[in-house]
Amino acid sequence: MRIILRILLLSLLLTGAWLEFSPCAFAQNPQDMMPEESAAKAKEILQQAIQALGGTAYLNLRDATCEGRLSQFGHAGELNGFEKFVDYTIPPFKDRTENLPKRNIISVMNGDKGWTLDRGGVSDASGADVAHFEEDTKKDIDYILRTRIKEPNMVFRYAGPDIVDLKQVDWVEIVDSDNRTIRIAISQSTHLPVRKIVDTRDANTRMKTDEVEYYSNYHPLNGVQTPFQITRERNHIKIYQVFFDKCEYNTNLSDSLFTKQSLDERWEKVGKSARKKAEKDAKNN
Repeated sequence: MRIILRILLLSLLLTGAWLEFSPCAFAQNPQDMMPEESAAKAKEILQQAIQALGGTAYLNLRDATCEGRLSQFGHAGELNGFEKFVDYTIPPFKDRTENLPKRNIISVMNGDKGWTLDRGGVSDASGADVAHFEEDTKKDIDYILRTRIKEPNMVFRYAGPDIVDLKQVDWVEIVDSDNRTIRIAISQSTHLPVRKIVDTRDANTRMKTDEVEYYSNYHPLNGVQTPFQITRERNHIKIYQVFFDKCEYNTNLSDSLFTKQSLDERWEKVGKSARKKAEKDAKNN
């Protein structure tokens, strides 16, 4: 009997200790919060994330040059291989990606315009590609944290604590004027984003799409915390993984890098060998 009582007492003591030291034990229940209180809590967590990412250095980042490897996946989530690339960005609306080492396949986006260079020469980006870039920009976590959270008619909610990728996080939910629901999981210990989920519905079919991005392997570069691994999934199927090898910030990239003329000039160099090969093949045939 005494043994049972001691076991019960020990169980109660352990339960009490867990309640005392568990970070989530006395966490605020988002269901019990008033809308104004929930919004204030969400904005506070987002500001902590901005400070953890680098504060002023993060907010004032002018341009970025990153090299790495991109793994792309098929419709069923199967790995289709790796590609080396370099990406130049003047956020949020200018982006240029080149394959390495040949630099003969290049994609340039500049606001509502875009161009591609491939083995056939330089051409305008399709309307679908431009629309995809514009949509991706609106969902980009850096654009959200640097700019979009200041937009009018944004709705903020604190969605509560959770365990994500073995990390204790707080979820923040944002709904924009186009009814995109954006949820961001932010580490309670580092205050860095670890996951982002965007819920959208097709305007015609009303089908729901869940797009998830995972951020990991952060490195401090020029005062900015940078995730060196980013993974994206859509409706539970992996789309791509990016592994950065290095990034440089604020190198004063020229606006001319994000023009059709820059691709025309590049084609003059890389297109010569392509034309010679085509002429040779034509003669042989």
